[in-house]
Amino acid sequence: MFKILVVEDDKDLNRAVCSFLNRSGYETTGAYNAEEAYDALYETMFDLIVSDIMMPGIDGFEFAKTVRSLNEEIPILFMTARDDFASKQRGYRVGIDDYMVKPVDFDELFLRIGALLRRAKIASSRKLVVGNFVMDADERTAYLDDVEIALTAREFNLLYKLLSYPKKTFTRTQLMDEFWDADTESGTRTVDVYMTKLRSKLSACTSFEIVTVHGLGYKAVLK
Repeated sequence: MFKILVVEDDKDLNRAVCSFLNRSGYETTGAYNAEEAYDALYETMFDLIVSDIMMPGIDGFEFAKTVRSLNEEIPILFMTARDDFASKQRGYRVGIDDYMVKPVDFDELFLRIGALLRRAKIASSRKLVVGNFVMDADERTAYLDDVEIALTAREFNLLYKLLSYPKKTFTRTQLMDEFWDADTESGTRTVDVYMTKLRSKLSACTSFEIVTVHGLGYKAVLK
């Protein structure tokens, strides 16, 4: 099931869009401002973002620009009351993929989302390619130079997370919260054990490395 992040400060509209998309077969998360959206993006791997422009604090332009600097592939659709050419031009320049003017027809929104997902090839495959290393999120497989690397489900999830946001540091607590059950008795040092295992399994990989950020956690650095 594809996951969609809806960033809209109008709570009624946010809930309406999320409800419609959930009924249409998607899994949605609502955020009322850019800060909430950033938190959601760090916690979940989304397939598409629907965002307003005029929001308190960080506006949609800056939000989209930041997202695009971290992820070049994820489709971004602006859903806004601003119908002027300058806003559309600025939106496309910061990296959005589509632009809809409010009031939005939900059926049209559904069609545009489907088109964006197909265009991004997410509908058929969710592959992450880093040099000679390939991860397929649908098949749950990882290959190094066409040789499959055996990863446990948790190892796969941890590595996919790091490689999806290269240079982004994730704390041990963030990783524990996302990939371990809330009632686990394991401490945050358990993350260190998993990272050691991943480094061992990927010792022959020259496309990236898992770097320890002392006092914080880990990040993936592309070579």
